[in-house]
Amino acid sequence: MKLRVDLLRHGETTLSHTLRGSTDDDLTELGWQQMHQSIFLDQNSVHTKWDYIFSSPLKRCAQFAQSFSQHVSIPLLQDQRLQEIHFGDWEGISVQQIYTDSPELLANFWQYPTRFTPPNAEKYLDFQSRINQALHSIQQHMLASNSRSALVVTHGGVIKLLKCMALQQSLDDILKMTADLGQLNRFILDSETMQLELLEDVI
Repeated sequence: MKLRVDLLRHGETTLSHTLRGSTDDDLTELGWQQMHQSIFLDQNSVHTKWDYIFSSPLKRCAQFAQSFSQHVSIPLLQDQRLQEIHFGDWEGISVQQIYTDSPELLANFWQYPTRFTPPNAEKYLDFQSRINQALHSIQQHMLASNSRSALVVTHGGVIKLLKCMALQQSLDDILKMTADLGQLNRFILDSETMQLELLEDVI
């Protein structure tokens, strides 16, 4: 069975100039607008219909997901595993500052993120395992409720990871993937094989 899973990245936040990972910052007014424009055709109608909404519990995802869920009367489930990767000692610090302090480590991290982990940060292989578990739970919930489509409100790292999986790219290519603020990406999930297909980069 083919399941449609649309992933919406949160919009601009108060700390968008930093690596915020698990830092729980708020959406800016522009961030709300970016997400709204990706979902709504106008004030009352949406681009598409979903049976369920799943969301990261971090405010930059959860607040929009809660508002949208109430607006369209679609059930919402939060999942801790849909959070962004944790950047450890780099949390809340700008890339420019990290480059100033640790240029070699930053360069290695950008090129080989599975081999070079920021101090006290979550490893990308652990992040991949966590997101795979979340995806499996989404699949199980959709099958149990006879659902065919879901909206997942989440983070750039999650979307980039799933793009790597769908395109059968190395996990070291994750930082080369795109996931713009407020962007909606459409995937098809084969419920039997758990294989992902990327249908559209932007909706």
